Amino acid sequence: MLEQNTASIGKLSQIFTLIKQALKGEELDFTQGSIRKAVILLAIPMMLEMAMESVFALVDLYFVGHLHNSSHAIQTVGLTESVLTVIYSLAIGMSMAATAVVARRIGEKDPAAAAKAGMQAIIIAVFFNVIISVIGLIYATDILLLMGASAETAAQGTTFMRIMMGGSIIIVLLFLINGIFRGAGNAAIAMKSLWIANIANIILCPVLINGFGPIPAFGLTGAAMATTIGRGIGVCYQVYHLASGKSLLKVQLHYFKPHWEQIKALLKIATPGIFQFVIASCSWIFLAQLVATTGGDHGSAGYQTALRLMMFFMLPAWGMSNAAATLVGQNLGAKRIDRAEQSVMKTAKYIVIYMVLVMGLTFGVGRYFISFFTNDVLIQDVAKNALQIMSLGYIFYGIGMVLISTFNGAGDTWTPTWVNLFGFWLFQIPLGYFLAKDMGLGPVGVFIAIPVAETGIAVAGYILFKIGRWKTIKV
Repeated sequence: MLEQNTASIGKLSQIFTLIKQALKGEELDFTQGSIRKAVILLAIPMMLEMAMESVFALVDLYFVGHLHNSSHAIQTVGLTESVLTVIYSLAIGMSMAATAVVARRIGEKDPAAAAKAGMQAIIIAVFFNVIISVIGLIYATDILLLMGASAETAAQGTTFMRIMMGGSIIIVLLFLINGIFRGAGNAAIAMKSLWIANIANIILCPVLINGFGPIPAFGLTGAAMATTIGRGIGVCYQVYHLASGKSLLKVQLHYFKPHWEQIKALLKIATPGIFQFVIASCSWIFLAQLVATTGGDHGSAGYQTALRLMMFFMLPAWGMSNAAATLVGQNLGAKRIDRAEQSVMKTAKYIVIYMVLVMGLTFGVGRYFISFFTNDVLIQDVAKNALQIMSLGYIFYGIGMVLISTFNGAGDTWTPTWVNLFGFWLFQIPLGYFLAKDMGLGPVGVFIAIPVAETGIAVAGYILFKIGRWKTIKV
């Protein structure tokens, strides 16, 4: 009995030591040693990083959900987030290219080349984002109307949209620089940058939305100001660590001089990666517009509330899948193909366990989460229905994310791009339209189409993973 207790205490001590090591962010060689340990060391900070990213939308949703005429405010936040997914596509596409190349160079024991690749990715992202930001600033009202917002909602949300679109370069840098750190295996810095950004946002949101002392109440606009400033502080933290020279990636000023061969190589990976997420985000935009036109303001607000909650639970799983991307990239660089494949299967096992727990939580207390964000009963009813239907596919969402991250981590960004094209545009959108319009199910038809399509994407991803083309990609 004493021996069993001693063994149990020893295991608990090992677990706490592992968690502490993961949060501290030590730079380790992930191409050797225990795969389980490698997955945990990368997954814990990556999950917390993605959880913090989802908190941005939830904090905004909470505070604007308690404003007067909250349905207009919630709809504006939700529709703006849907449009910003195009920005996220640019950020994530460049981020996955940076992660893949940086991880491969780290696996080859060439940190200088890894740092150079990361800086070239920043040059590309900034160039393209400036164009998108200008378009968002000029056509903010038109974009909201195009998304299905009512004239009143568009009028109230224009300034919010302009601030979020105008400051979107901060979103891109936050994602991209974190991708660089993840590729280098230092996921803790990426996690801490989101912690800092969120703490600032949580403090600033009530102050700028409701006013405090000499600071006037900006209402809905204050939410955009708080989020942009918070993310900006997070980016400053990232830049400090890049410039300090204390990490494995030692950045030199001349790394920012355009290197056209490197830029071409990055774009070769990033372009399909950007298309990959543009395809997915445009599908979400279409579905948001379909819900808005068939369910009205309350239907749209309910769907956006459910979607934000679903993303809150999903993003940690995405963070865990990012661990697979880093491990695949580094192990392919070290010519450890068998270890790369084992890392994927181990990550998939952990993500399934997580998604089962999340599904139970969603069905058990989902209504309470929803009521926390809005007092409107009509919005609550739609959100509960949406959340329960969409959560039926949680396990497949998780498996699909791990497999997609595997391809992206290997630099094979075309495979998931084609999977997304068929899964979202040629299946999810037509199915959602058919169920919502032709079958007369309205928003419920859209809710059903989401888990059905995601399940198909996961199955296709597994088949392509077993075929194994990703093992032969050169970056």
